[in-house]
Amino acid sequence: MSADAPVHPEPHGGELSQRLNWLRAGVLGANDGIVSTAGLVVGVAGATVERGPIATAGIAGLVAGAVSMALGEYVSVSSQRDAERAQLAKETRELHEAPEQELAELAALYEGKGLSPATARQVAIELTEHDALGAHLEAELHLDPDELTSPWRAAGASAVSFVIGALLPLVAVLATPPTWRVPVTVAVVLLALGLAGWLGARLGGATPRRAVARVVLGGALGLAVTYGIGWLVGGTIG
Repeated sequence: MSADAPVHPEPHGGELSQRLNWLRAGVLGANDGIVSTAGLVVGVAGATVERGPIATAGIAGLVAGAVSMALGEYVSVSSQRDAERAQLAKETRELHEAPEQELAELAALYEGKGLSPATARQVAIELTEHDALGAHLEAELHLDPDELTSPWRAAGASAVSFVIGALLPLVAVLATPPTWRVPVTVAVVLLALGLAGWLGARLGGATPRRAVARVVLGGALGLAVTYGIGWLVGGTIG
């Protein structure tokens, strides 16, 4: 590499953690979409072979689930963002009211990380002169004021991932002839759940085999229950 070549820093700390959190949220949203929509359409398919009721239940479940996911994520992340803003305001006020005390606190934090008292104080002084608020937010709270969580982005990501997951069983059940409808949908759903479980485990650093087995067995049990309920209820009402 040339000495004059630009250096692009790798994502570390909050940026990397935030990316992983988005990926995990996307995987969980897709997993929810797969399971909940599959349970609906397979349950209705157990009661009737007519495509209309199955499509109605699947589309209604997809829309309701996406809205619920988006709303829940928006409320949750909004609360987190409010807490982060309160911490920003508190730190700003403390820096204005007691700058020397905050400087000593910052130096103590760096001393606790292994620096000598003299070096820790010098680092604290230089960081404070450069960006006092940023230095305290990073060292004390692990916050970046320019990277606060976005409720709208979180809500959108959750809704989109849910819809993507929900489309798999919905398309599978509607595109398959009645005699193969349930087996094909179950196969597609279990395959998708296995993939989601593997990806979630890889992102979380867990053992993929165990995670895949958990999610596939759970999905299979859920589908069996909903199909059985649909079959029993449909037969009783019919």
